[in-house]
Amino acid sequence: MGKRRVPDLYRSPFPLYAVRVDPSTGLLITAGGGGASKTGIKNAVHFLDLQLEGEQQYSATLLHAHDTDTRATMNMAVGDGVLAAGQDGTCCLLTFKVCSPKQRGAAQSEGNDSQKGSVRQRDVKRRAGEEAETGGRGSDTRAETPNIVVTHLADVQSDLNPQEPLQKVVRFSPDKSLLLTGGTDGHVRVWEFPSLKKKLDFKAHEGEIEDLDLSPGNKHLVTVGRDFACSVWSGNQMAAALNWEETTPQVAPKSHRYLACRFGRVEDQKDALRLYTVQIPHKRSRKPAACYLTKWDSKSFLPMLTSACGVEVFSCLTVSDSGTFLGLGTVTGSVAIYIAFSLQRLYYVQESHGIVVTDLVFLPDTLKGRSIKGTNEAVMLSVAVDSRCQVHAVARRSKSILIGAQQEAA
Repeated sequence: MGKRRVPDLYRSPFPLYAVRVDPSTGLLITAGGGGASKTGIKNAVHFLDLQLEGEQQYSATLLHAHDTDTRATMNMAVGDGVLAAGQDGTCCLLTFKVCSPKQRGAAQSEGNDSQKGSVRQRDVKRRAGEEAETGGRGSDTRAETPNIVVTHLADVQSDLNPQEPLQKVVRFSPDKSLLLTGGTDGHVRVWEFPSLKKKLDFKAHEGEIEDLDLSPGNKHLVTVGRDFACSVWSGNQMAAALNWEETTPQVAPKSHRYLACRFGRVEDQKDALRLYTVQIPHKRSRKPAACYLTKWDSKSFLPMLTSACGVEVFSCLTVSDSGTFLGLGTVTGSVAIYIAFSLQRLYYVQESHGIVVTDLVFLPDTLKGRSIKGTNEAVMLSVAVDSRCQVHAVARRSKSILIGAQQEAA
């Protein structure tokens, strides 16, 4: 499909590292920043209203910017009205609520300005100026008086690396009863939610944890580390060590490492699950090596299918709610959508972003009880260090056409 231009949904005044969509409120939430460096680049979480205009076009309206002081949010998860944000070695928990102007005024009168994120008028004017500066270049974003109340709930220490503590990943369990984190110290930490009573704290990997995911029913936890391991856990006991190289004997041992893992539903099969993992070259070489996608049986944890996916190095992975599509970003800014069944590429934009894609999310099937995908089969949002948030849509097609696309893709 080649190189083409994807219009920006919006541009932030800081590098973006995380994006989520809250299906109950319809809020698009992005986060990032410049960290503690004194460059003048701020750190914030943006709450935006996402709207479908017509059948395929989208716009985003900035509702509220929550300042995170000197800490940039590098990863986040959304629960029921709760945001878990990874900031340095801490998981910062925030509650958020959509309020009418009257409700917001009441919150302000209670003296909770700083804690509840109720922005003073000068902050509104400042953000309006920023959006005029950053959003006027092909962006549909408009700055408005915020109607989001954000409350600081708690902080938990999620990484204890004595050098540079950094939380690398955070997840809520599917039933939202657990909060899970992984970081550079190799530990998985699990808290009961909302009590925040620590349930588990164990060493899962030697070195950094890159990713983790928990299956529905909280039965299996899968973790990915920089130590070449992808492990399945029952509680804090290892149940299986995955070996993707069983399906690729031509790949030299330890030439690749796991980058990401996600559970996904199987379309039209109730309660059926698959696990998907991404493998990338461990080291750069003059002759670039391919990256791989692997699909696993979620009961036996044996590999079902592995597909080579070109030499662009992947940076992130997401799965659609239906389990039909996989989304992938690369370190060179490209964005792709794959068919989960066949692991074949359906959509691709080369260097859609100017630099590494940091996070991806598919739109849920419904937002606030209404369809938000229009005539599209799937809609995915991407963010990158270039401060851009983009929309990637796959037009709806018949099953016969989809099968043909599977055969022609890749």
